Amino acid sequence: MDERELLARRFDEHRAHLRRIGYRMLGSAAEADDAVQEAWLRISRADASSVDNLEGWMTTVVGRVCLDMLRARNARHEETLDGIEPEAAIEQRRPRSPDEEVELADSVGLALLVVLETLEPAERVAFVLHDMFDLPFDEIAPIVGRTPVATRQLASRARRRVQGGTTGDLDRTRKREIVEAFVAAAKSGDFAALVAVLDPDVVLRSDAQGIRMGGPAEARGAELVAGYFNGRAQAAVPGLIDGTIGVLVRPKGRLLLVLEVTFANGKIAALDAVADRDALAAMELEELAG
Repeated sequence: MDERELLARRFDEHRAHLRRIGYRMLGSAAEADDAVQEAWLRISRADASSVDNLEGWMTTVVGRVCLDMLRARNARHEETLDGIEPEAAIEQRRPRSPDEEVELADSVGLALLVVLETLEPAERVAFVLHDMFDLPFDEIAPIVGRTPVATRQLASRARRRVQGGTTGDLDRTRKREIVEAFVAAAKSGDFAALVAVLDPDVVLRSDAQGIRMGGPAEARGAELVAGYFNGRAQAAVPGLIDGTIGVLVRPKGRLLLVLEVTFANGKIAALDAVADRDALAAMELEELAG
């Protein structure tokens, strides 16, 4: 088997994953297929002999193709949600099994697809690749042509807009109550109260500076995340991060880091610890009085 055949086989192994990325970025099964096919054309013409992480490389190529397609779409001002029905988004370039169609339709909710359509192309790419596929910002940055810090800001801005569009039942007052309960439970060491405000599948992520300070790169699950904060965060206070409810950590009045909070189903679904000084400097922060 020559190198091109081997590369084609490896690409096919990752095709379903790449199509999911394309669908979430583009909101169209047909366009996702087009993006994957264009990605293969680019990959097949490139030298892959020095690539250590093929899946990461293929994800990057698909991301760039999708970004180009989103920008072209914006220039044309086209509607592209296939009738705004994920179930109907099945204009196919190849036959798919019923199981594939169900998986694709269920992979992202209609409400989220509609909100994603309101994002700028670079915001959408940064949000999808980081929040949905856990790609680090330093790998996303070259795709959108920004620094990792600026890419984090893109994703944060997108996350706030997504939250506003998909959690309309949770107003700012309720979000503040949840964050205040989280901070109080963390300080007092009330493990049960911490678990109660966390989504069962909550994820805690730290940026590179946060990891150097002892934070986890990623922790998942209510009990694991609660255990990390239990009895800690004595310097934490509820605050506004670019106008969105979150947590500021200010030991002795000096800003150390912030926790960007994502909500779902009336609970905390994600906590993103940002300690990078440049990223913090670019944020508008306000402590909320008790």
